[in-house]
Amino acid sequence: METKIISVANHKGGVGKTTTVASVGSILASQGHRVLMIDMDAQANLTSSLLNGEPESTVYSALTGNEGLPIVSLSENLFLVPASLQLSMAELELASAMARERILAELLDPVKGEFEYVLIDCPPSLGLLTLNALTASTDIIIPLVAEVLPFKGLAMMNNFIRMVQKKLNGRAHVTGIVITRWENTKLGRGVERQLRDSLGDTVFKTKIRKNVSLAEAPYEVTDIVTYAPKSNGAMDYLDFTSELLGEKLK
Repeated sequence: METKIISVANHKGGVGKTTTVASVGSILASQGHRVLMIDMDAQANLTSSLLNGEPESTVYSALTGNEGLPIVSLSENLFLVPASLQLSMAELELASAMARERILAELLDPVKGEFEYVLIDCPPSLGLLTLNALTASTDIIIPLVAEVLPFKGLAMMNNFIRMVQKKLNGRAHVTGIVITRWENTKLGRGVERQLRDSLGDTVFKTKIRKNVSLAEAPYEVTDIVTYAPKSNGAMDYLDFTSELLGEKLK
């Protein structure tokens, strides 16, 4: 079985990229799948929400040096390549590097066969780090809040992905758009209707409801399913993961 390398990407911040990677990764691991999560965001929120203390080495060292990916074991089936604030310097440092958009793909080549799923938490930008993630990926998930401005920004994201497909990685494709921080308001319903009318089955059926437990879990350095298994957030991500496996990643 080919390793599925899934970038969770959107140039907008605050749409739930990190929460999606942490939740889906933890659920897949609990179901017996070997999962590697890669933190490609200099804010390192994925790292700080799942790893106690400072990591000895980070993805920055791998991207800018001659070492392999520093893989940290979180549990039997769940692994993490951590990030740190140093990653914010990577865009400048790699600007003149040969084949700079393929560095992550090359770093993944020797290890990806050890995992069924690789989940990449992308930064909120369309810069070199996101470009590296998409160039390495087979699948792309776009989290989106059902508001007007994020909906309008989707065209920019899609144009960027098309450029990656044409010039760098023909395998990469949008597996789906997942609505996050969902609230059952007139605006939310209207934006959802627009999304489904224009994009059809590209939009996941499952919506992730706005839920305080999703915000609390990182403070306990754990994922939502471990922290609050009966919460709306945990139930929604369980449903989302089932939909992802059942329909989208076949």
